[in-house]
Amino acid sequence: MTGADSSLDRRQLLKYLGLTGAAGLAGCAGTGDRPSTATEGGGSTATSGGGDQATQTTQSGPEMADSIEVWGWDVAAKSLDLIDEPYEEAHGGDVKITQIGRADMKSKFKSTLLSGSGAPGAAMMESVDAAAWVSTGGLRDLSGWLEESGVRDKFVDGKWEPLTKDGGVYALPWDIGPVGTFYRRDVYDEHGIDAESIETWDQFIEEGKKLPDGQYMLNLPPNDYDGLWRMMFRQLGGQPFTESGAVNIHSDKSVKVAQILQRVHNSGIANDLASWSSSWFTAFGNGSTASLTAGAWMEGTLKAELSDTSGQWGVIKPPALESGGPRATNWGGSNVTIADQVDDPVARRAWDYMVYTLANKENQIQMYNEYGIFPALETTYESEAFDQENEFLGGQPAGRLFADIAPEIPPYRYTPDTPEVTKAVNTHFRTMMSGDISPEKAVQRAAEQVADRTDRELA
Repeated sequence: MTGADSSLDRRQLLKYLGLTGAAGLAGCAGTGDRPSTATEGGGSTATSGGGDQATQTTQSGPEMADSIEVWGWDVAAKSLDLIDEPYEEAHGGDVKITQIGRADMKSKFKSTLLSGSGAPGAAMMESVDAAAWVSTGGLRDLSGWLEESGVRDKFVDGKWEPLTKDGGVYALPWDIGPVGTFYRRDVYDEHGIDAESIETWDQFIEEGKKLPDGQYMLNLPPNDYDGLWRMMFRQLGGQPFTESGAVNIHSDKSVKVAQILQRVHNSGIANDLASWSSSWFTAFGNGSTASLTAGAWMEGTLKAELSDTSGQWGVIKPPALESGGPRATNWGGSNVTIADQVDDPVARRAWDYMVYTLANKENQIQMYNEYGIFPALETTYESEAFDQENEFLGGQPAGRLFADIAPEIPPYRYTPDTPEVTKAVNTHFRTMMSGDISPEKAVQRAAEQVADRTDRELA
């Protein structure tokens, strides 16, 4: 494969999705008539005439389904549920939010895309999955509705690339994960570590050496080296694949990231607990791991899991790889999409709800305030909500820090082969951390493995 947009054959796609025996892929049809949608406030609908009450018409537009179902997981689903009643009051119709476990929902929705049946009106989609889901041919092209709605420019630029293919757009952005380094204020203060003085990873390492044996500045999880690599690689503006589709994870920028991670490991300031394990949370709870670099959404997780540490945390921008270097990057983020198989009235209702929910400043601020879902909607960033003191983070107005980072986040090129990058980086970085190979060799071997398994060329 030599092009980033080249279609996978069916065997590759089923291998990636972990599904077998699925029916033929659903085709990609036109979007049909465009709905009339309000983007920053209410609207109105009127029930269509006649005996059929399954659809409604807007006062100036075509029929919309009387009800839709939307799939999501965890607090994201709960945040969607915040908006369904206000939407129903403003636009009519009924919206049912169905909360499904993250892994189960991904598997279930991908199955519907491959089989061509069973999809809800709309569903969450993580950006990391976007290229693979788009390649099924089972998502509806929303570009026509997006153009008419006029909301595209309201979202941060870095969200669109994984949602776009061959001129089509297959989801509306929702949230992002601007990265910060969360730290235990009490641990830093006890050992004379000044968080605000840290600009680079080298400075971070030196400050970490102030901690006593058995206490660590950071955790380097051997099951998630790729997450740290991707975050730092993107921070430098790195792309895992070139525009022509060649593998690029052995570039000079990638080598710099590998060198930094090896220095962190060899310095002795990091432990190696598996991420999301009970011991991982325990270490943050008791302060034996004093820092965590992650997306803004991590605050909500820390609140939920470690509520007794409220007030003992702070957050700074992620360290730069060199003095004066960029400190903006992203980790995570979701979108909402519509399956091509659903009929036009259902799709129009789903789109109407999506724009009302995701492109509405007040609704996105409400989601942020309630559940920490950080919006991709750039028009929210001047809101006073981001200047409010955050009790969990020691009174710091952390929302403003993330709002300042968000517009500076570089775009990143996800493809259906992103999972192969994940596997290769983890495999060869573990060998690097053991001291058996150099950073240069680790990224080279990772690139060669990805190229071999995906039939792509090396850049």
